[in-house]
Amino acid sequence: MDTKHIILFYLFNCFSPVPVMGAFSPLDPSSFSRPEQAVIKHVTLSLNVDFENKVLNGSATLDVDVLQDIGDVVLDSSELTIESIELDGAQLTYKLDDPVPNYGSKLTIQLPKRASSGDKLKIKIKYTTSPSATALQWLQPAQTSGKKHPYLFSQCQPIHARSILPCQDTPFVKFTYDAEVTAPEEFTVLMSALRGESRSTKTTFNQPMPLPSYLLAIAVGVLEHRTLGPRSKVWSEKEEIERSAWEFAEAEKYLQAAERLCGAYEWKQYDLLVLPPSFPYGGMENPCLTFVTPTLLAGDRSQADVLIHEIMHSWTGNLVTNRNFEHFWLNEGFTVFLERKVKASLIEDPIEAKKSRDFHSILGLEELSEAVVSQLGVDNPLTRLVPDLHDVHPDDAFSTVPYEKGSLFLRYLEDLIGGPEVFDDFLRSYLKNFSRKSLDTDEFKAYLFNYFQDNEKLKSVDWETWLYKSGMPPVIPDYDTSMTKPITALVAKINQRNATLISYQDVQTFTPHQIMIFLQELIKHPPLPLDILHTLGAEYKIDSSKNTEILYRWLRLCLRSKDQSILGEVFDFVNHIGRMRYVRPLYRDLYDWEDVRNQAIENFLKNEQYMMHVCAHTVKKDLHLID
Repeated sequence: MDTKHIILFYLFNCFSPVPVMGAFSPLDPSSFSRPEQAVIKHVTLSLNVDFENKVLNGSATLDVDVLQDIGDVVLDSSELTIESIELDGAQLTYKLDDPVPNYGSKLTIQLPKRASSGDKLKIKIKYTTSPSATALQWLQPAQTSGKKHPYLFSQCQPIHARSILPCQDTPFVKFTYDAEVTAPEEFTVLMSALRGESRSTKTTFNQPMPLPSYLLAIAVGVLEHRTLGPRSKVWSEKEEIERSAWEFAEAEKYLQAAERLCGAYEWKQYDLLVLPPSFPYGGMENPCLTFVTPTLLAGDRSQADVLIHEIMHSWTGNLVTNRNFEHFWLNEGFTVFLERKVKASLIEDPIEAKKSRDFHSILGLEELSEAVVSQLGVDNPLTRLVPDLHDVHPDDAFSTVPYEKGSLFLRYLEDLIGGPEVFDDFLRSYLKNFSRKSLDTDEFKAYLFNYFQDNEKLKSVDWETWLYKSGMPPVIPDYDTSMTKPITALVAKINQRNATLISYQDVQTFTPHQIMIFLQELIKHPPLPLDILHTLGAEYKIDSSKNTEILYRWLRLCLRSKDQSILGEVFDFVNHIGRMRYVRPLYRDLYDWEDVRNQAIENFLKNEQYMMHVCAHTVKKDLHLID
């Protein structure tokens, strides 16, 4: 089948109609569940890992508190085969609605008699997941480093937990859980919980802290671990374990720095799992077990900011959680804001600390500008800090906006109100007040105003523009630019288009992050002639960099210059690394290069089966294969 017919076939078969949103929860436009009527407080999982059939099968027992008089319980599910549902040993009748594309199905469980407010129910559901469950990635041995054993990992954020178990798949609901997982004896099973006994084929877990469904996580592989500190281990396949242990050796130092700002770490254990390359994110803040991409193994600890970011989620996101994904900035904007404060706190000289914090904020601003101005468009409603997600899937809304626009908003408020000396105490108060709860932007705003009720400067904030209008932020903080000045000068030098002027001495004193901003700046300028491009890559040793943040930007710069010689490396990169931060911009650049557009689409269609659902789904949109 030629490319034209492949694309037509794909469009015809994969286009998803817009769902009817009236059936969704009044509390969350992405969930069918009704937690205002009855809420899950605890889940007991008993699961078997079936690598041959690529399914999990077993049961989920839900402890439910009834809040209103009800005759049924409504849950989210996606592609689950329900075998039976029972209450106190008695079989229950249930209805599984037709699936709404990308949202799954509404599961309505009929109770034998009406339940009253205050009642407690224990509902046991026996089920099997689908081989195509959107939260689960089943890897063949060839896709692992060891090449001998299969591998399983999950990614439930934002609304994919419903493909692992029937649940109230909304961050409005938080529950504790325990689990017993059966897997082949040579495999290690890990979850977002405290690991208990592991005997023969069975491993037990307990999570005593309430968490939202998107933080449920499981990974099963042939793994090793190394101890990093008194409360941390790193896990990976043996081929990566020594590199991983070195790269993340300072985890305890970062945890202690985070505690100085935010208070005690409440999750007891902080482990890391270095996943295979198809993992779609830099990291995922699963409690007790942060998942990270192997692209962080740069060999120079230069990507420590990602580790600090995931550590900060232990407070913002995991302890204090957005009520639904319209308020995602309360998770990510806060976490980026805290990440930069904590990283700067590790620098003894306060002047240098502020320079470093501002420098990383400028890098974030550059990425925000590209997303808003060049990619999404300044009038795109998804550039609002609080978008309307009715008729919009949270995966489709994912971008750097809640991260960087949210962080920038908090920096603006901090500067306005009186600086870190005043704002840090507010942060600790906010975290303590909303600990183990979920909230929305209005609740944050109300708490801010109540805390700073005597601060007249808050009245000057244009809340409507900041929160609900599209485009770039209305105010940009007055960042210290001393670390960007040599970058600006070097960009001007490169734009003279004289290859003889390019020398390694230009970048000899640059940090990896200065190289990143340098390349990011060049991407914004007109494409470089190939001779300049190749000289720059060789002289600055960028074309041989092992740092994926640098390599990814270098590949983008080459694509902008239509460098045919780089295509093989680009396709190899997107076929082996699943991190959306890299894959999506590279595919968009390939699509914009008209001569290689069909080649890019063919490559994607050939390799889609090896990608995690969320990455494949969003790349389809980038390649205009679906709306």
